[in-house]
Amino acid sequence: MDLSIIVPLYNEEESVGPMHEAIVGALNPLGMEYEILFVDDGSRDATFRKASELARKDRRLRVIKFRKNYGQTPAMAAGIDHARGKILITMDGDLQNDPADIPKFLEKIAEGNDIVCGWRHKRQDKLISRKIPSMVANWIIGKITGVPIKDNGCSLKAYRADIIKSIPLYSDMHRFIPAMTSMAGTSVAQLKVNHSPRRFGVSKYGISRIYKVIIDLLVIKTLLAFSSRPMHLFATSGLLSMGLGMFTLFLALKDIFRQGSVDFMLASGGLLFLILAFFLVLVGFLCELIIKTGSFRDLAQLKETIE
Repeated sequence: MDLSIIVPLYNEEESVGPMHEAIVGALNPLGMEYEILFVDDGSRDATFRKASELARKDRRLRVIKFRKNYGQTPAMAAGIDHARGKILITMDGDLQNDPADIPKFLEKIAEGNDIVCGWRHKRQDKLISRKIPSMVANWIIGKITGVPIKDNGCSLKAYRADIIKSIPLYSDMHRFIPAMTSMAGTSVAQLKVNHSPRRFGVSKYGISRIYKVIIDLLVIKTLLAFSSRPMHLFATSGLLSMGLGMFTLFLALKDIFRQGSVDFMLASGGLLFLILAFFLVLVGFLCELIIKTGSFRDLAQLKETIE
């Protein structure tokens, strides 16, 4: 299988038919073996029924159904897990992404890129509630992760299957895939894409999602900073805990020679901080050992492959 198109759907009953028609119209002239995966993310309308009717007529279309609404990232993850193509392309199901852009993504992948990100340079969304928050978020994400993607929120992306299938996805992590794969030295390209106003239904996103993005961004930053050197994280935390423990013990014991009494509450707290420091350093050593052992094993496997 050459190509898999993954489309999460949530209450998009009016868009399912036109979306399928547009994808087929864009891919048939390419002469590639492809499949389409519609992932129904617990829709409460006729989205699943209409998608299933299309699947009965087109064997290249498969439909995955969630029992309830889990969100865009789990829907994408399900499509990625079930995809059989060597190249995977994700896109929204609201007809704002243009399937006619898919051939350009395939050209970028053929040039040697591992991931190609769409950039909605003429975005057809509301300025205050969608475009401005998106621009600010993209700038912050680029500064924190060190991977300057112009439009992290654009779902229209292309991936090599062996890259994307190894990335764990949860929460709203799909927008951080380029940053998460940067640790493996993947090459990322960006491509201007068409963007159309929403024709049917209403947007499922809003400003309320910002807090989730911020939390996920903190997680990604921690992973990028310490995944290859966990001892730095745990040793730093251990030193802080040790400093707090020693300071607390000092406060508890400073009057012992003058008054002959000890503040047992402070002393107990200080001892707990010192014990915590010991365990943090110990966990850091264990994590470092696990990572180094995995690295040596990967090098050995690579050597065997070369030989």
